[in-house]
Amino acid sequence: MTKRFEIYKCEVCGNVVQVLLDSFGELVCCNQPMKKLQVQYDTNELGEKHAPKIEHRDEKKYVNVNTHPMIAEHYIQFIEGIDSKNNELHLKYFYPEEKPEFEVSYTSDATKFIEFCNIHELWGENNN
Repeated sequence: MTKRFEIYKCEVCGNVVQVLLDSFGELVCCNQPMKKLQVQYDTNELGEKHAPKIEHRDEKKYVNVNTHPMIAEHYIQFIEGIDSKNNELHLKYFYPEEKPEFEVSYTSDATKFIEFCNIHELWGENNN
């Protein structure tokens, strides 16, 4: 069974998909089951470079991953926030050389943020 907002990756071609609605069955790509990605929360150096950070500036809230490289070979492809009820998704895609940051002042404090690195996959906020 797949659940809303789960993220899967094809280990053959690299396709990444996100589930929009709960359902039964198996996600398949390139004739094999897709791998369900797990959000990593490590507090080591690798985790610190990947964990989305929330900053308050000028009465606005921003999420960013400013310590991560943004070059063609290694970059943040997207950051997303999901509310605690799994009812809202706030998503922004990035390209190499872009600053991985966006304003999120319209979200609640219960919104959890994750990012997807083209090499190291999914990382979440380090809440320590």
